[in-house]
Amino acid sequence: MQNPSTQQKRAFWLRQLYLWHWISSAMCLVGMLLFAMTGLTLNNADHIEAKPIVSKQTVILPPALLADLRVEASNNKAPLPLSVGDWIATEMNVYVAGKPAEWSADEIYLSLPRPGGDAWLSIDTQSGELNYELTKRGWISYLNDLHKGRNTGAAWSWFLDVFSVAALVFSLTGLCLLYMHSANRPSTWPLVGLGVVIPLVLAILFIH
Repeated sequence: MQNPSTQQKRAFWLRQLYLWHWISSAMCLVGMLLFAMTGLTLNNADHIEAKPIVSKQTVILPPALLADLRVEASNNKAPLPLSVGDWIATEMNVYVAGKPAEWSADEIYLSLPRPGGDAWLSIDTQSGELNYELTKRGWISYLNDLHKGRNTGAAWSWFLDVFSVAALVFSLTGLCLLYMHSANRPSTWPLVGLGVVIPLVLAILFIH
Protein backbone atom coordinates (compact mmCIF):
# COMPACT_ATOMS: atom_id res chain seq x y z
CA MET A 1 0.00 0.00 0.00
CA GLN A 2 1.20 3.50 -0.85
CA ASN A 3 1.37 6.04 1.97
CA PRO A 4 -0.95 9.09 1.78
CA SER A 5 1.87 11.44 0.72
CA THR A 6 2.82 9.23 -2.22
CA GLN A 7 -0.82 8.85 -3.21
CA GLN A 8 -1.30 12.63 -3.15
CA LYS A 9 1.78 13.17 -5.35
CA ARG A 10 0.59 10.52 -7.78
CA ALA A 11 -2.89 12.05 -7.89
CA PHE A 12 -1.39 15.52 -8.48
CA TRP A 13 0.76 14.35 -11.42
CA LEU A 14 -2.08 12.36 -12.90
CA ARG A 15 -4.30 15.45 -12.84
CA GLN A 16 -1.58 17.55 -14.49
CA LEU A 17 -0.84 14.94 -17.13
CA TYR A 18 -4.51 14.44 -17.97
CA LEU A 19 -4.99 18.23 -18.13
CA TRP A 20 -2.11 18.81 -20.56
CA HIS A 21 -2.94 15.66 -22.49
CA TRP A 22 -6.52 16.68 -23.26
CA ILE A 23 -5.61 20.33 -23.92
CA SER A 24 -2.88 19.35 -26.40
CA SER A 25 -5.13 16.70 -27.97
CA ALA A 26 -7.86 19.30 -28.49
CA MET A 27 -5.35 21.66 -30.13
CA CYS A 28 -3.98 18.86 -32.31
CA LEU A 29 -7.26 17.19 -33.28
CA VAL A 30 -8.01 18.88 -36.60
CA GLY A 31 -4.33 19.08 -37.53
CA MET A 32 -3.74 15.40 -36.81
CA LEU A 33 -6.77 14.40 -38.87
CA LEU A 34 -5.50 16.59 -41.73
CA PHE A 35 -1.97 15.21 -41.55
CA ALA A 36 -3.18 11.61 -41.24
CA MET A 37 -5.44 12.01 -44.28
CA THR A 38 -2.81 13.78 -46.38
CA GLY A 39 -0.24 11.20 -45.30
CA LEU A 40 -2.42 8.63 -47.08
CA THR A 41 -2.91 10.80 -50.16
CA LEU A 42 0.81 11.60 -50.40
CA ASN A 43 1.80 7.96 -49.94
CA ASN A 44 -0.65 6.91 -52.66
CA ALA A 45 -0.20 9.86 -55.00
CA ASP A 46 0.48 7.59 -57.99
CA HIS A 47 -3.03 6.14 -57.67
CA ILE A 48 -4.84 9.48 -57.37
CA GLU A 49 -5.57 11.09 -60.70
CA ALA A 50 -5.23 14.87 -60.85
CA LYS A 51 -6.68 16.97 -63.65
CA PRO A 52 -5.05 20.41 -63.67
CA ILE A 53 -7.30 23.31 -64.59
CA VAL A 54 -5.48 26.13 -66.41
CA SER A 55 -6.92 29.62 -66.72
CA LYS A 56 -5.39 32.57 -68.55
CA GLN A 57 -5.91 36.31 -68.59
CA THR A 58 -4.48 38.92 -70.92
CA VAL A 59 -4.91 42.65 -70.39
CA ILE A 60 -3.18 45.85 -71.46
CA LEU A 61 -1.58 47.95 -68.75
CA PRO A 62 -2.60 51.65 -68.83
CA PRO A 63 0.13 53.95 -70.22
CA ALA A 64 0.58 55.79 -66.91
CA LEU A 65 1.31 52.51 -65.08
CA LEU A 66 3.59 51.36 -67.87
CA ALA A 67 5.60 54.54 -67.32
CA ASP A 68 5.91 53.63 -63.61
CA LEU A 69 7.40 50.29 -64.63
CA ARG A 70 9.97 51.90 -66.88
CA VAL A 71 11.16 54.03 -63.96
CA GLU A 72 11.82 50.83 -61.95
CA ALA A 73 13.27 48.82 -64.84
CA SER A 74 16.87 48.99 -63.64
CA ASN A 75 16.09 47.51 -60.21
CA ASN A 76 16.34 43.76 -60.78
CA LYS A 77 14.37 41.48 -58.39
CA ALA A 78 12.37 44.42 -57.01
CA PRO A 79 8.60 44.05 -56.54
CA LEU A 80 6.24 45.82 -58.90
CA PRO A 81 5.41 49.43 -57.99
CA LEU A 82 2.46 49.75 -55.60
CA SER A 83 0.37 51.51 -58.24
CA VAL A 84 0.80 48.59 -60.63
CA GLY A 85 0.20 45.98 -57.93
CA ASP A 86 -3.00 47.71 -56.80
CA TRP A 87 -4.29 47.91 -60.39
CA ILE A 88 -3.61 44.20 -60.99
CA ALA A 89 -5.37 43.28 -57.73
CA THR A 90 -8.42 45.37 -58.64
CA GLU A 91 -8.70 44.45 -62.32
CA MET A 92 -7.58 40.83 -62.26
CA ASN A 93 -8.02 39.71 -58.64
CA VAL A 94 -4.34 38.71 -58.58
CA TYR A 95 -2.23 39.79 -55.61
CA VAL A 96 1.43 40.52 -56.34
CA ALA A 97 2.24 43.09 -53.64
CA GLY A 98 5.75 42.52 -52.30
CA LYS A 99 6.45 39.59 -54.65
CA PRO A 100 9.95 39.70 -56.20
CA ALA A 101 9.98 40.18 -59.96
CA GLU A 102 12.57 39.35 -62.60
CA TRP A 103 13.26 42.49 -64.61
CA SER A 104 14.83 42.45 -68.06
CA ALA A 105 15.03 44.96 -70.90
CA ASP A 106 11.73 43.92 -72.51
CA GLU A 107 9.84 41.94 -69.88
CA ILE A 108 8.97 41.65 -66.22
CA TYR A 109 8.26 38.13 -64.97
CA LEU A 110 6.79 37.01 -61.64
CA SER A 111 6.65 33.40 -60.47
CA LEU A 112 3.63 32.96 -58.19
CA PRO A 113 3.68 29.42 -56.77
CA ARG A 114 0.79 28.49 -54.47
CA PRO A 115 -0.49 25.45 -52.57
CA GLY A 116 -2.21 23.05 -54.94
CA GLY A 117 -1.11 24.83 -58.07
CA ASP A 118 1.14 27.31 -59.77
CA ALA A 119 0.90 30.68 -61.46
CA TRP A 120 3.01 33.20 -63.31
CA LEU A 121 2.61 36.73 -64.61
CA SER A 122 4.57 38.56 -67.30
CA ILE A 123 4.46 42.15 -68.51
CA ASP A 124 5.82 43.31 -71.86
CA THR A 125 7.44 46.64 -70.99
CA GLN A 126 7.18 47.87 -74.59
CA SER A 127 3.54 47.13 -75.40
CA GLY A 128 2.13 46.92 -71.86
CA GLU A 129 0.62 43.50 -72.53
CA LEU A 130 0.15 41.58 -69.29
CA ASN A 131 -0.29 37.80 -69.33
CA TYR A 132 -1.34 35.77 -66.32
CA GLU A 133 -1.67 31.99 -66.13
CA LEU A 134 -3.04 30.03 -63.17
CA THR A 135 -2.91 26.25 -62.78
CA LYS A 136 -5.05 24.52 -60.14
CA ARG A 137 -4.48 20.85 -59.37
CA GLY A 138 -7.46 20.32 -57.06
CA TRP A 139 -8.20 20.02 -53.35
CA ILE A 140 -6.09 16.92 -52.76
CA SER A 141 -3.02 18.65 -54.16
CA TYR A 142 -3.87 21.74 -52.09
CA LEU A 143 -4.09 19.72 -48.85
CA ASN A 144 -0.91 17.79 -49.73
CA ASP A 145 0.96 21.08 -50.07
CA LEU A 146 -0.38 22.20 -46.70
CA HIS A 147 1.02 18.98 -45.25
CA LYS A 148 4.45 19.76 -46.73
CA GLY A 149 4.31 23.50 -46.01
CA ARG A 150 4.97 24.11 -49.71
CA ASN A 151 4.43 27.71 -50.85
CA THR A 152 2.17 28.36 -47.86
CA GLY A 153 3.67 31.54 -46.42
CA ALA A 154 4.79 32.62 -42.96
CA ALA A 155 1.44 32.27 -41.15
CA TRP A 156 1.07 28.58 -42.05
CA SER A 157 4.74 28.00 -41.16
CA TRP A 158 4.05 29.38 -37.67
CA PHE A 159 0.98 27.16 -37.40
CA LEU A 160 3.07 24.10 -38.25
CA ASP A 161 5.56 25.00 -35.52
CA VAL A 162 2.80 25.47 -32.91
CA PHE A 163 1.10 22.26 -34.03
CA SER A 164 4.39 20.35 -33.75
CA VAL A 165 4.93 21.57 -30.18
CA ALA A 166 1.35 20.63 -29.23
CA ALA A 167 1.80 17.19 -30.80
CA LEU A 168 5.00 16.69 -28.79
CA VAL A 169 3.18 17.62 -25.58
CA PHE A 170 0.33 15.26 -26.50
CA SER A 171 2.75 12.38 -27.19
CA LEU A 172 4.99 12.90 -24.16
CA THR A 173 2.10 13.28 -21.71
CA GLY A 174 0.61 10.14 -23.23
CA LEU A 175 3.89 8.32 -22.62
CA CYS A 176 3.94 9.51 -19.01
CA LEU A 177 0.36 8.32 -18.53
CA LEU A 178 1.32 4.93 -19.96
CA TYR A 179 4.16 4.76 -17.45
CA MET A 180 1.93 5.64 -14.50
CA HIS A 181 -0.70 3.04 -15.46
CA SER A 182 1.69 0.36 -16.72
CA ALA A 183 1.80 -1.53 -13.40
CA ASN A 184 -1.88 -2.46 -13.86
CA ARG A 185 -1.64 -2.96 -17.64
CA PRO A 186 1.00 -5.61 -18.46
CA SER A 187 0.61 -5.17 -22.22
CA THR A 188 1.68 -1.50 -22.12
CA TRP A 189 5.42 -1.82 -22.76
CA PRO A 190 5.19 -4.73 -25.24
CA LEU A 191 2.83 -2.59 -27.34
CA VAL A 192 5.09 0.46 -27.03
CA GLY A 193 8.07 -1.70 -27.96
CA LEU A 194 6.18 -3.05 -30.96
CA GLY A 195 5.59 0.53 -32.12
CA VAL A 196 9.36 1.10 -32.02
CA VAL A 197 10.49 -2.22 -33.47
CA ILE A 198 8.16 -2.37 -36.51
CA PRO A 199 9.29 0.89 -38.19
CA LEU A 200 12.92 0.18 -37.20
CA VAL A 201 12.87 -3.29 -38.82
CA LEU A 202 11.13 -1.96 -41.93
CA ALA A 203 13.68 0.84 -42.26
CA ILE A 204 16.63 -1.56 -41.88
CA LEU A 205 15.32 -4.28 -44.17
CA PHE A 206 13.44 -2.42 -46.89
CA ILE A 207 14.85 1.10 -47.16
CA HIS A 208 18.16 1.29 -49.00
